[in-house]
Amino acid sequence: MESAADFVFGPLPPIEEPAGLAEAAADPLGPLAGLAGNWTGQGFNVIWRPHPLKPSGQDRFLELNVTSEQLDFGPALKDIPNRGLLQPNISLAGLNYLQQISDANTNTKQHFEPGVWVTVPKTSDPQEPRTVARLASIPHGTTILVQGTAHTSAGAPSIPDVGIKPFTIGHPAQRIDFPEQDLATPSQFRTSGAGLTGVTQQMVNNPNSVLRAAPSPQITSTTTLHVSSHDASLPGGGTANIAFLKGTTHSNANAAHVTATFWLQTLQADTQPRRLQYSQLVLLNFNGLSWPHVTVATLHKQG
Repeated sequence: MESAADFVFGPLPPIEEPAGLAEAAADPLGPLAGLAGNWTGQGFNVIWRPHPLKPSGQDRFLELNVTSEQLDFGPALKDIPNRGLLQPNISLAGLNYLQQISDANTNTKQHFEPGVWVTVPKTSDPQEPRTVARLASIPHGTTILVQGTAHTSAGAPSIPDVGIKPFTIGHPAQRIDFPEQDLATPSQFRTSGAGLTGVTQQMVNNPNSVLRAAPSPQITSTTTLHVSSHDASLPGGGTANIAFLKGTTHSNANAAHVTATFWLQTLQADTQPRRLQYSQLVLLNFNGLSWPHVTVATLHKQG
């Protein structure tokens, strides 16, 4: 899925030349430029799925997937007009993308996501620095708008730990252990058989360990894109779910919060990023708890 290579917005009347936006005009994609192209690779996915209480009496199922992924970024969308009221008009720039993820053990399709990454120039109302945002649509019935900042630094990224222990909604310190998290404990409510090939306890405990374990080439610089649906320093952002997911007094599986970090890595002897690692955390709320859904991957640019 690609936009027409010559697609250009044509607002009427034409948007005025943005004032004070020389940085964005000279480099419209900014930190997103390295995403352009086609990426493939492997990763790991962990999701606590809701499970019908009747007749099992169990509210959860822990799905574990070793994954294969294709992530394609189409031609750049430049001069995306945004008309202002409290400040002069601005133009965004971006890249559309299509993400497709399969279970590498069972060869079943797991995830399909079209979307757009955009850069937003520095603004005066609200008073914010240059930011990046990802607008995504997931056909299960959720859309997300995550936003944040980007920076480039020398060397390899520092990848933090990430856990999958559920917690009481709104109280992340109240973590809860469930038997499905222990691969040594038999469970009919967890991926089993061939689906567990290649999955270790360390991966379940900390999915980001998969990123650290990936072969480590000499990385000269890293551009970090960190975005969240609820960024304390940025207004806006969020998630939206269809009625079935959100529910009325209780949720079937409400995607309440998303945070993701993408590390675009430039390798020795290269002039542009050729390796991409990412870690994404989604909190699914159901039955009084927030259940972490973590997806990680290491991808390489093709061609």
